[in-house]
Amino acid sequence: MSEQTIAEANETVISLIKDAQPFLIDVKPAKDVIAELNTKALLHAGPPLAWNDMTHPMQGSCIGAVLFEGWADANEQAEKMLAEGEVEFIPCHSVDAVGPMGGITSANMPVLVVENQTDGNRAYCNLNEGIGKVLRFGAYNDEVVHRLKWMDAVLRPALSQALQQIDGGMNVNVIAAKALSMGDEFHQRNIAASALFLKEIVPYLLTIDLSDKELQEVTQFLADTDQFFLNIMMASCKAVMDAARTVEEGSVITALSRNGYEFGIKVSGLGDQWFTAPVNTPDGLYFSGYSSEDANPDMGDSAILEAFGVGGMAVIAAPAVMRFVGAGGLDDAVATTEEMQEICIDHHPNFPIPSWDFQGAPLGIDIRKVIETGITPVINTGMAHKKAGIGQVGAGTVRVPIACFEKALEALAERYGVSADE
Repeated sequence: MSEQTIAEANETVISLIKDAQPFLIDVKPAKDVIAELNTKALLHAGPPLAWNDMTHPMQGSCIGAVLFEGWADANEQAEKMLAEGEVEFIPCHSVDAVGPMGGITSANMPVLVVENQTDGNRAYCNLNEGIGKVLRFGAYNDEVVHRLKWMDAVLRPALSQALQQIDGGMNVNVIAAKALSMGDEFHQRNIAASALFLKEIVPYLLTIDLSDKELQEVTQFLADTDQFFLNIMMASCKAVMDAARTVEEGSVITALSRNGYEFGIKVSGLGDQWFTAPVNTPDGLYFSGYSSEDANPDMGDSAILEAFGVGGMAVIAAPAVMRFVGAGGLDDAVATTEEMQEICIDHHPNFPIPSWDFQGAPLGIDIRKVIETGITPVINTGMAHKKAGIGQVGAGTVRVPIACFEKALEALAERYGVSADE
């Protein structure tokens, strides 16, 4: 395969990403849009994973999901079911979905439905639960389960009915472009985007059949949940990158994900194959009373944001995040995004960054550039406690293991009958 052929394929991938038009069209019970969840199954973040290889917080999330679904009445019974193989584990990415941190999604959990109206494909992500003790960080007490039940009974139908009032759905690109210019990078900072979403959805919430109490609860939850847009952006990036993955040539990253055990990447020219390596543990700032000794290894499908070119790739848009994740200041934000551009092919014209002289966000991570430069993508991330039930203990950054890219490049070279050194 010639250099020109790879370049042409990569340009096709880049064009699909640039031209994509993701719209948030609905919020549905997961089982209504993901057929695999009509059996006793759970979705999880990252590459395929067995129960015994799950870190403690992901196992805790699974226990919480079993309790939420009513498959068990007590923690011990739920854990026994999971350990004995009564529940099937499926990677979110295998069923057009993504999930933050543990990524655990079950049949009756609400999922955002995002349609890429350019290519017609859809992607799904569960709803952001807010802060504190939440399922995605491994908590599974009564408070967590009660909140999940409220989200299914009240929040989901309210958002679904409101979105039905918007002709064609809500344009995610428009909100994201505005928010990027307002200081969001979409992985650790979604304050502007979540506020813009609230601004867009409230007029429609006022038109549907909600009691005063439900309306107050829904709007208060959305107003309090600064990271609500994170999950919308994740589903949008998944829909966009899945369309790009239909190109069967090239060397552009189409997915980055981790499950607390392995980090996995996918590449445009290599289809649905995962290339994995042992996952790293994030480094950053810890909440009071916690330290690096408490941190769980990196996990979550939210790195789909960096595959798309935002999050840690575009941290110059949100320099305030650098302090939050313990990575320095403004100069460090500039240096990080400029370093990320070295492993990318292009800039995204729809996402200009004012603090970067209006250059577009980095676009198209090329595995060849990663190997050539030795630079691996930076991911902004939350940090879970290594023990289930405690929740988030800080925020930081983590790098994708270089071995993922080495394995992918070797596979690409083998496919086209050339040496990886070429």
